[in-house]
Amino acid sequence: MAFAVGSALFAGVTAVLAKLGIRDVDSNLATALRSAVVLVLAWALVFMVGSAPTIGQIDGRTWLFLILSGLATGASWLCYFRALQIGDVNKVVPVDKTSTVLTMLLAVVFLGERVNALVVAAMVFIALGTYLMIERRAHARADAGEPLRPAGGWMWLLYAGGSALFAALTAILGKVGIEGVESTLGTAIRTGVVLLMAWLVVLVTGKQRAIRGIDGRSWLFLVLSGVTTGLSWLCYYRALQEGPASVVVPLDKLSILVSIGFGALVFGERLSLRAGIGLALIVAGTLALVL
Repeated sequence: MAFAVGSALFAGVTAVLAKLGIRDVDSNLATALRSAVVLVLAWALVFMVGSAPTIGQIDGRTWLFLILSGLATGASWLCYFRALQIGDVNKVVPVDKTSTVLTMLLAVVFLGERVNALVVAAMVFIALGTYLMIERRAHARADAGEPLRPAGGWMWLLYAGGSALFAALTAILGKVGIEGVESTLGTAIRTGVVLLMAWLVVLVTGKQRAIRGIDGRSWLFLVLSGVTTGLSWLCYYRALQEGPASVVVPLDKLSILVSIGFGALVFGERLSLRAGIGLALIVAGTLALVL
């Protein structure tokens, strides 16, 4: 239980640190730089648990699904951090967390898993809560009397939705691929795929030249967000080793409370009554899954 809570805490902090780090940095470049930090931590964990020698025992099918899940993870990260760059944390994170519902639906379709009435109700709560939290961003100029106007439109929603979809695919592909490999080693291999994919995108778009323009403050937050991502994964997989996935996974999704809490403190983002009701529904649905 403690490790699952730790996973949620670090994941929630990651969203805020990442937004601070990518304010003046291209989101794809920021993802590539963060992935390098996470890769170091992931492989450090592999050597800590002593699973590195088993890499030669991984069969072709497992390699295929590990690579596919890594590509899905990379796509999810690219979408997620772009959404954070142009949208508010308290709106992007709830949409991203709908990956829980999408994962369940994909598990029913592709893995033949069954759901009961309580799980269906929880899914409805999470979906409805997310809908209530989706609000168009707006801002007003300092000039008195100027009406609110859209800021950033709905593009953040498109990227956040893509993040959720690819995250759900990651879970399904990862579940299949992880069956033939130790979990920490599988995570490290997937992170390597993410790193390659992220840097490929950076090189194709020519954003690597912007590295020299990254200031010290952005570097600090990018590295810290990579560290917290690694720590979140460390806690997450340790929790999965010690507890049932049906409890660990929903608890990990409660990182939404941490993200929104820090979003309010750091960025001054506030929830409307509608969004507050939506958050309550998401938390209720998540706790129902734990039960």
